[in-house]
Amino acid sequence: QVQLVESGGGLVQPGGSLRLSCAASGTISRINAMAWYRQTPGKERELVATILSGGSTTNYADSVKGRFTISRDYAKNTVYLQMNGLKPEDTAVYFCNLHQYFQNYWGQGTQVTVSS
Repeated sequence: QVQLVESGGGLVQPGGSLRLSCAASGTISRINAMAWYRQTPGKERELVATILSGGSTTNYADSVKGRFTISRDYAKNTVYLQMNGLKPEDTAVYFCNLHQYFQNYWGQGTQVTVSS
């Protein structure tokens, strides 16, 4: 089985930065995709950023391009989301996702609140 554990959320002022981490454990394929999603109450889960195995292919939602950076450490089976220039509209629960063997795995989520 696969477990994903997120950390790094919290309260930050507009314009501030946070770094989210997601540690994966269990049976991890060499070929996979990892991603960050976010969700606010009453809305569907939104894709924020993805990174493919190999680490060179990344994609971002238009709303976070130029502000967020996704990266991964293969030795630690960990994916990161560096969030700079945070805005109140970035407030959400952020979820880590691993896609492998045609299955999706999710973390429990970490709250990010951007407020003055």
